Amino acid sequence: MNLSLTFCGAARNVTGSRTLVETAKTRFLVDCGMHQERDFLSRNWEPFRIPPRELKAVLLTHAHLDHCGLLPKLVAEGFRGDIVCTPATAEVAKIILQDSAKLQEEDAAYKKKRHMKEGRRGPHPEIPLYTGADVEKTLPLFKTVEYGETVVVAQGVTATYYDAGHVLGSAMIRVVVTEGTEERRIVFSGDIGRWDRPMLEDPHTFLNPDYVVMESTYGDRNHDENRDIKEELTSIVNSAVAAGGHIIVPSFALQRSQEMLYYLNELLLAKRIPPIPAYLDSPMAIRITEVFKRHERLFDTEMREFLKNGRSPFDFPGLRMVQTTSESKQLNYLKGTAMIIAGSGMVTGGRIKHHLSNNISRPEATILFIGYQAVGTLGRHIVDGAKSVRIFGTNHAVRARIARIHGFSAHADRDDLIRWLSSITKNPRRIFVNHGEESASREFARLLGEEKGLSVLVPHYGQTVPLD
Repeated sequence: MNLSLTFCGAARNVTGSRTLVETAKTRFLVDCGMHQERDFLSRNWEPFRIPPRELKAVLLTHAHLDHCGLLPKLVAEGFRGDIVCTPATAEVAKIILQDSAKLQEEDAAYKKKRHMKEGRRGPHPEIPLYTGADVEKTLPLFKTVEYGETVVVAQGVTATYYDAGHVLGSAMIRVVVTEGTEERRIVFSGDIGRWDRPMLEDPHTFLNPDYVVMESTYGDRNHDENRDIKEELTSIVNSAVAAGGHIIVPSFALQRSQEMLYYLNELLLAKRIPPIPAYLDSPMAIRITEVFKRHERLFDTEMREFLKNGRSPFDFPGLRMVQTTSESKQLNYLKGTAMIIAGSGMVTGGRIKHHLSNNISRPEATILFIGYQAVGTLGRHIVDGAKSVRIFGTNHAVRARIARIHGFSAHADRDDLIRWLSSITKNPRRIFVNHGEESASREFARLLGEEKGLSVLVPHYGQTVPLD
């Protein structure tokens, strides 16, 4: 069979998910994400492996920037095929891409101004990777598909979407390629969710794929299930109130911000924390929260019961939605303790950097991380114990309390990944382990190979693998 995979991103690193699938008659991508680790940012500027106009489609697993963030660049360079995803993903991707374009335009203008002032040039072009106009050309190409629905990608290629349980609208995709009398089934896991989490259904499992391309973000470790999110959040909030400082929460606009509101609401209802002002300082997260309200049918039973009782985690006393820049700046003058939730989750841009610059050197403040921090990001430098960090060209001493709650992770851990694979009744021909730091991917591959007897490959960036 004439079939191959080329790993154009998220190969031995966590972001930039992009896999090229080539058959005898067509070529298409699974995801088209942006690299966010500092060491790999230059890859965002590289030419695509093949001319975008020659691609038939992009199959999109979900709307996180590291999975959809290069779509406007692809379109700007000639892509005119379908971008296939679930309805919720299409709605969220529109919001995230518009925000991304705005940030890139602002960042390019700021860097150009700063570099002119300093008399130097930076390592990356002082132009945006793409613009808002590029995003507007991208949006009409979205084609939605429901969970369980099969679509024809091209002659001899179909794709079926299943709930990944990771974020609202996230999907795993089973691609079936037929050539003559031969058939191959490839499962692309996207980001695998966790079982028994609030809001969303558990991840779908599969019986008999020939090949599996799966993530390994936490492939070398388990989440600490002995630590309860509510207990940890209660302790952090009450300690911050006692210290009299703010709680600054870098958070992804999709899923993580909404889960934080969910837990805050529950703790307030139970009177385990005192009433404190909570600010969702992210126009993008606010818009995505509205998408959540429109897709209640995707929630799990617990969340639907929560809503049926007339309660909403997205509307409680003390919660304020911050839309404008001027409103955001006013948060600098708050007294006492307040929780400020802002993006981006890895502190790579957005309003969170302004709140960090105003609070990270204050001993009474708390910086609370509730998401994965990729190597090379500002967030990773902070959680790794940096004594000083550079924000907007200025060094800031790290004097605030740095806290982490790992239980918020929407990614499956090592045992969850093995549980997901265990439903397969016959060993796949090969499993490709990607979307993980190299050490995590290699350790998970070793576990699958040596202890489970599976054929596993951890692909390199740009590696092409023929599938027999």
